[in-house]
Amino acid sequence: MPVADEITSPIRRGAHDIAVERDRVRRRRVYRASAVVIAIETWVIVNALLDRPILPAMPTVDPLVLVPVLFFAALLLLLVGTQMGSARSPHVVYRPEQVDVRLDDVIGIDPVKEDVRRSIDLFQTHKQFAEQMGGTPRRGLLFEGLPGTGKTMTAKAMAAEAGVPFLFVSATSFQSMYYGATAKKIRAYFKALRKAARTEGGAIGFIEEIDAIAMRRGGMSSAAVASSPFDAFRVPHMVTNAVVSEGTGGVVNELLVQMQSFDQPTGSDKFVNWFIARINLLLPASRQLQQRKPVKAPILLIAATNRADHLDPALLRPGRFDRRLTFATPDAVGRRALVDHFLARRSTDSELNDPALRDRLAAATNGWTPVMIEHLLDEALVNALRRGSMAMTYADVEHARITEMVGIGHPVRYTEGEQRLIATHEAGHAVTAWLAAPNRTLEVLTIIRRGDALGLLAHGDCEEVWTHSHYDLRALVQIAMGGWVAEELFFGQTSTGPAGDLASATRTAAQMVGAAGMTGSLISFAATPHDLVSAVLSDAQARAQLEAVLDDARTTVRRMLSRHRHLVEALRDALLERHELIGEEITDVLEAATVAQEQLLAREESDKLAAGAAAVAAGIAAAAGAAAERLRVA
Repeated sequence: MPVADEITSPIRRGAHDIAVERDRVRRRRVYRASAVVIAIETWVIVNALLDRPILPAMPTVDPLVLVPVLFFAALLLLLVGTQMGSARSPHVVYRPEQVDVRLDDVIGIDPVKEDVRRSIDLFQTHKQFAEQMGGTPRRGLLFEGLPGTGKTMTAKAMAAEAGVPFLFVSATSFQSMYYGATAKKIRAYFKALRKAARTEGGAIGFIEEIDAIAMRRGGMSSAAVASSPFDAFRVPHMVTNAVVSEGTGGVVNELLVQMQSFDQPTGSDKFVNWFIARINLLLPASRQLQQRKPVKAPILLIAATNRADHLDPALLRPGRFDRRLTFATPDAVGRRALVDHFLARRSTDSELNDPALRDRLAAATNGWTPVMIEHLLDEALVNALRRGSMAMTYADVEHARITEMVGIGHPVRYTEGEQRLIATHEAGHAVTAWLAAPNRTLEVLTIIRRGDALGLLAHGDCEEVWTHSHYDLRALVQIAMGGWVAEELFFGQTSTGPAGDLASATRTAAQMVGAAGMTGSLISFAATPHDLVSAVLSDAQARAQLEAVLDDARTTVRRMLSRHRHLVEALRDALLERHELIGEEITDVLEAATVAQEQLLAREESDKLAAGAAAVAAGIAAAAGAAAERLRVA
């Protein structure tokens, strides 16, 4: 992956536009300060030469007059200050040197980081890009993705890399109990953003969770107001939000207006233009004075959300948010890089230097966000402290991972019969998964209560996959039915325990029937605005197909477990003894039971052969005795 210095624009020559503008503003500030100092020095010297006091004498004021004046002035200041305070921008400014994050610290999202680097380069060379190539530089970036995928961290790193102030604000901090105050805060924020950009040569604004103030306005739908030709692929069905207050619509309108306000003239420009306009009233058309043209402030606005499809479509058009970057969970390569990055900063045992263990940890955290992986290693350090060590081992990491996946164990005193029922139920799940889905790994099998589950089987794909075949989904339905069938086989009836399993099996089967076209019909109920399961169950033909999928899974699992009762019994007994099995402990029990069953069958076969041989020998002996008797008689 190239570093930031290696990505340079072909239009960049020498210092970038941000640095040039910052130096120009600095020189102008020095000139103004010098002019003020010279004026003060001149005043002091002139008054000293003329033997006059440098400062005018203060007038004598009667205290009886001063006290009421000060009281009413303080009261007026309090009233005005309250109003002004309620309309202040709630942002926090971070200078580049205050941000300790760089893009090199953003790990696991290389495709997004590549686009981010290009955005920084365009931001730094915005003037050259516009003047030399005639392009319009990006003004807004929308970061969308799950929480913890690095959106805020990336935005801070962008500001640090660009060397400009970072104005951070949470969208919820704009909200106010006073009508109209939210719009005032938004105006104040963008005013501060423009001021920082013109003072520092550029600025980056970041609005966290922008969906709090930018939800779709009432009466608008994603189908009716499209922000781009590709919205049909982003939003699978029409979403209409008619229950939005007038105040919310006004806030969105204000946000839309302010995102187009980067070229607003400054206060001094307004005054100069007003003065020139008054003079031009007295001048003929051929001698009109030229007014100042507004200059766009070099601003890059970034917003983050995990509900991008619910934002107002007008925000997503080019010119406001020009680019949407999706922060997905990292793949296997990204997770391995994250593991290396986080472990390098933590106290670890030497065994965690083994690349194989690190690969195993990266594979075990499939679907985890960077924040989740970092938190996992922090919890592993806590586990190390609990056992009196200052360095975590892989066992600490694995224990923390299991806790994060299935929750903290809560020991429950089951009755003997209930404990046996739960152990049989979970053993049925595990045996079905081992036999029907060899491409899945068995991670945790427990009868210790974790969360709302009295027992559970945690399993996942052996390899990172992005799609599932008909075979995979059918196996998932069978695994969900394993507990129900095990209870029926071993106890002759079922309990309320499989209720959640049946719901899971129904959802998976509904996906096969109503979305993936795996049961003959190609109609997709996912195209309707209704819930997929509800849509499938409300259609008679689809419901019959769903019932057929579930019934086929039950029949297959019943035949499977009837043939392998010894595996269920072995896992059940292991659970009753140890209460929880993790990883290879599960497969070790199953493999040992398989070997024992094969040996038992071999002994039974040997005994049958021995019994058959003995019977044959006895028959031969009897026949020989009978023949000898006949010879003797003869």
